[in-house]
Amino acid sequence: MPIFLEKVFQPPAAFKRLVWSNLTAQFAEQIGLVAAPMVAVLVLHANAAETGLLQAIQTLPFLLLSLPAGVLVDRVSRRRIMVHAEALRATSLFCILVLFASGLLSLPLLAILGFVGAASTVAYSVAAPSLVPALVPREMLTIANGRVELARSSAFAAGPAAAGALVGWIGIPVAYAMATAISIFAVCLLAGLTEPTRPVSVRKHVLHDLRDGASFVLTHALLRPMLLTSIIFNVSWFILQAIYVLYAVRELGLSASVVGITLGIYGIGMVLGAIVAPLIAKRLPFGATLALGPLSALAGALVMVLTIRVPSALLAGLSFFLFGVGPIIWTVTSTTLRQAITPSNMLGRASALIMMATFGARPVGAAIGALIGSRYGIEACVVVAAIGFFVQFVVISVSSVSRLSVLPEMATGDV
Repeated sequence: MPIFLEKVFQPPAAFKRLVWSNLTAQFAEQIGLVAAPMVAVLVLHANAAETGLLQAIQTLPFLLLSLPAGVLVDRVSRRRIMVHAEALRATSLFCILVLFASGLLSLPLLAILGFVGAASTVAYSVAAPSLVPALVPREMLTIANGRVELARSSAFAAGPAAAGALVGWIGIPVAYAMATAISIFAVCLLAGLTEPTRPVSVRKHVLHDLRDGASFVLTHALLRPMLLTSIIFNVSWFILQAIYVLYAVRELGLSASVVGITLGIYGIGMVLGAIVAPLIAKRLPFGATLALGPLSALAGALVMVLTIRVPSALLAGLSFFLFGVGPIIWTVTSTTLRQAITPSNMLGRASALIMMATFGARPVGAAIGALIGSRYGIEACVVVAAIGFFVQFVVISVSSVSRLSVLPEMATGDV
């Protein structure tokens, strides 16, 4: 990509609205996600099993609704889907606020409304990357995706802290009131977004659409290794996530506040990764930039393994920083590649399949981490996770993706 392109990039008003809506929607989501278990524990007196079930219910939409959302995104207005999805999130947050204020909130109702909010996230998350190529020129996709991810990473880094502060200092109702207001603002931004018209595709049976989308991703020489890399990464990441707090407290001797700081460094890494991804992309071959994400994750895993011999909060923080930087560079570049090589009328399904597989890998990784930790100890989980990160790096390194010098054109026969 010529260096001057980034300097002259003036995104259209529609793209600016998309970025700001992404920031506000993600911020509202993060407040809701953090506030829900606090409500469950502090107000509804939920036990460990109940809070675990609450978290599981809030992840179910990613497994159950991703593919249907992908089909819908490929058939109707993406802007309209995002408006309705965000409005549904705002409604679910407002209902929690009303039920809490009236004393009628229960754990089942909190779980149901959490499921509704997560369903909104699924629809929004599938539609947003499918809309970006219609709003910016192809040669600007990496920069545009960097800005979208910067908004998401900023919300991811600041949202939980804001939720904790609001709940702890002002109270739960204020937290949900603010989340509702922010979500409504995201709806207003999306409502004013102008979406370019796109060609009307031939409508098939839903199952045919799902089959076509899955076939496209699984047989594509570039998309298939990216999908496999994402699955292995998420399994490995959640093996580590499942035991990290226990490992940090018992083996590294960290206090609760220091554990929180190391986890916060992850968010800082995400923000930095979103900033530097477009800068790196213009200086390195495209495939090398893409491989930086898995490489950074592997480096983070090896640093965490080092803490087995050298217990250190600094090393743990460095590990999470690398985990934050690398995957965001991967997200920006892999999203750009998917947008560039996938036909517009299949982009929703391709994005949905990858998201479903990615989120589906997370409970698998957490279960593996729990099993290994209970049988062989939590240090074994750290080592097994590192092996997984090594495998994901090998998968992408030996594939044709890592040998790309520039962003490829869409193959003629891909439609």
